[in-house]
Amino acid sequence: MTKLKKYKQKTHKSTAKRFRVTGSGIVVRTKQGKSHFRRRRSSRLKRQLDKLTGISSAKISRKIKKLAPYLSKYRQNPGR
Repeated sequence: MTKLKKYKQKTHKSTAKRFRVTGSGIVVRTKQGKSHFRRRRSSRLKRQLDKLTGISSAKISRKIKKLAPYLSKYRQNPGR
């Protein structure tokens, strides 16, 4: 009797760095436009850029969960 090996899926690393899964299973990401040209923006808008936003499309969140299957299991990926 031969034992079958159970293989682990490889995580797509750039996906794991960009996204995070909340406790309720929602895939969230940071907002765009944070890296440069922030001098001319109002402080209200800069404060809004700090918040995370959820992925609204179920199709895209399924793709993200497929690319990074252990995203919800481990909390090592960055929050911001």
